[in-house]
Amino acid sequence: MGSLKHSIGEVHVIVGPMFAGKTTALLRRIKSEVDNGRNVAMLKSSKDTRYAIDSVVSHDGIKFPCWALPDLMLFKQKFGLEAYQKLDVIGIDEAQFFEDLYDFCCNAADIDGKTVIVAGLDGDYLRRSFGSVLHIVPLADTVTKLTARCEVCGKRAFFTLRKTEQKETELIGGADVYMPVCRNHYVKSQVMTEAAKSVLESHKVNKDSVLVETGPVV
Repeated sequence: MGSLKHSIGEVHVIVGPMFAGKTTALLRRIKSEVDNGRNVAMLKSSKDTRYAIDSVVSHDGIKFPCWALPDLMLFKQKFGLEAYQKLDVIGIDEAQFFEDLYDFCCNAADIDGKTVIVAGLDGDYLRRSFGSVLHIVPLADTVTKLTARCEVCGKRAFFTLRKTEQKETELIGGADVYMPVCRNHYVKSQVMTEAAKSVLESHKVNKDSVLVETGPVV
């Protein structure tokens, strides 16, 4: 009785802050796989429409055609089972937006024998885990942590600082909304933000107190 031949896949994870070159590293790896004759598909979240709807585009303009999806588990059906079976490599950009990232990577690598290359943010602007990217680290064959350059001092930047006052975790934007910073300038920015809030709240309390004491002007 012959044994059933089954190839086992791989999972490679690329993380880092905004502007660390994660998409560039992903595209470089994907293009290398194409040059080596492997069948490749690129996926990204349909939430990300910053540069193009049907392409993965890095901040420096490098692009590659892709499937934009709300959920990764839809890919096999939309791509077609026969075409999917011929795939060797699947690239996933902006992976933090996919809630089903863990299950997809498990199935694609362990069951379907695909090489999955994932790029995404490991943390949000509050330096907390963002989406499911860190959940797949235990699945990974390799994990690469990239750094950017601090926009304030030029040192290595590990964190993403939000320039605006919006509080929602998912706020898609570029250099108009975010900047990479080192630990020193991240902490300083947080201290300054808290100080500014205290000043504003103090002014509001003082203003309300004056209104109470003097009464409304008739």
